[in-house]
Amino acid sequence: MGLGTLDTAGTTGTSGTSATGSILGNVLGAITNGQTIGNILTSVIGIDKPTQADLIGSWRYYQPGVAFTSENLLAKAGGEVAATTAREKLVTYYNGVGITNANTSLQFTQDGSFSGKVAGKPISGTYTYDESTCKLTMKTLLFSLPAYAKKSTQGISILFESKKLLNVLQTMAAVSGNSTLSSIGELSKNYDGIRLGFDMSK
Repeated sequence: MGLGTLDTAGTTGTSGTSATGSILGNVLGAITNGQTIGNILTSVIGIDKPTQADLIGSWRYYQPGVAFTSENLLAKAGGEVAATTAREKLVTYYNGVGITNANTSLQFTQDGSFSGKVAGKPISGTYTYDESTCKLTMKTLLFSLPAYAKKSTQGISILFESKKLLNVLQTMAAVSGNSTLSSIGELSKNYDGIRLGFDMSK
């Protein structure tokens, strides 16, 4: 990444020399953070694609999942900073609807069925997975849910468009008009090209 691309971080809405300096410092700080550097290598859907065999098993949520849809977005120096910020916001949102490691999990079987819980609410049905595009489609009696699978440092990530994630959480929590949930929809306006969801480990 060249320093010439650092001005893309200006999407935070600040302006002026001191603000620009602050943004530059934040970007450089995030990029030089050891964990962030590791994330950069695995933050694009389609890099190091999981196979269907990789999905099989029981998975438990451990943190919000965030990934980019293309390497071009990561090429912008502010990209990983945006992902880190989105993940931090999701922690608050998930806590607000009661999503925890103890009550959010998924199990995928070889016969194409899945089951699990989101915020303690049961979910089950069938799934299909396209290894070439990493697209994971989960079908229940009530809805069909398009998602993406991505390898993560501790397992896999199940990721959605922000509006789809909002629909899932509203359905699972059986609420509407919840300000915490509606805020998730706002992420799509601020972080175009990012998919949101769950990082999961066995």
